[in-house]
Amino acid sequence: MNGTTGTTGTPLRVGLIGYGLAGSVFHAPLIAATEGLALDTVVTSNPERQEQARAEFPDVRVAATPEELFDRADDLDLIVIASPNKTHVPLATAALKAGLPVVVDKPIAGTAAEARELAALAEERGLLLSVFQNRRWDNDFLTLRKLIDEGELGDVWRFESRFERWRPQPKGGWRESGDPAEIGGLLYDLGSHVVDQALVLFGPATQVYAEADIRRPGAETDDDTFIAVTHASGVRSHLYVSATTAQLGPRFRALGSQAGYVKYGLDPQEAALRDGERPGTTADWGTEPESLWGRVGAGESPLTGGGSPVPTLPGDYPAYYAAVAKALTEGGPNPVTALEAAAALDVLEAARRSARDGVTVSL
Repeated sequence: MNGTTGTTGTPLRVGLIGYGLAGSVFHAPLIAATEGLALDTVVTSNPERQEQARAEFPDVRVAATPEELFDRADDLDLIVIASPNKTHVPLATAALKAGLPVVVDKPIAGTAAEARELAALAEERGLLLSVFQNRRWDNDFLTLRKLIDEGELGDVWRFESRFERWRPQPKGGWRESGDPAEIGGLLYDLGSHVVDQALVLFGPATQVYAEADIRRPGAETDDDTFIAVTHASGVRSHLYVSATTAQLGPRFRALGSQAGYVKYGLDPQEAALRDGERPGTTADWGTEPESLWGRVGAGESPLTGGGSPVPTLPGDYPAYYAAVAKALTEGGPNPVTALEAAAALDVLEAARRSARDGVTVSL
């Protein structure tokens, strides 16, 4: 029944390629928690990860190669690609050609051109192609979007977004590889999130300036990067992604004509998933303590009592896969399109060029 919808009451059968961090911590638990979806097969060649998948999902099939999955295309309704970045384009292409809808973890591709080619293939085949930009469902992002939509800040003039960590020792692996083919580094990893969020909030980019550095001994690719985006709307976004930040700044600082919003701390959902907690098993999924609420005000720092605390909306990663299921079964909207991801890649490519050549890039 590939590429269409399940029969009434029958969950859509999902094949998940990759069972590293993305597959095991994010995708598998969220798929399993989504009404209308069933985790059918996990693809990993790693024996330890195969055992992990069987232990966590006793009914799941395990395959060693994507080819085994595509050979069973008629038994599946959706492919999720959570394997290393360099495999995203070839695997998504193969899945679409096999007649299967696809979810791809971010970044969908190494270039915007590749993302648009995938989008065209999906459209040609009449298949869903969606990108897992889960941080559109972070608690702080949902809260900031609501504040902007309700006019609480007035006209936003400047937006600061930080995804900072303190990891003075490189961990290794493909995410920190200097090989361009691996599409590693923070620009494409965390940068995919902060750029996507800025574009969702404030619209298309017209200019990009960036600084990208390799700070840590033994590091091979950017671990301390700054991106300045000028939006067509006039908003300026300053986006920071770093593994070398000894003192973490606010996650968000949005400054408007009437007030500003400042929020510290990360959405709790990733930590909960890493700890083995699962959506649907707790009433307070995605919520955070009042001590972490951001503040809205004008004229004084939130750290010296300025502004008023604003309750943070619960984070809602499950909403992404619920939307995917609805798109496949009821024709609902694609929660994150490949063309949206391509627009973010335009910015990331411009940032890479800007940092390399020391220029501001117009889009």
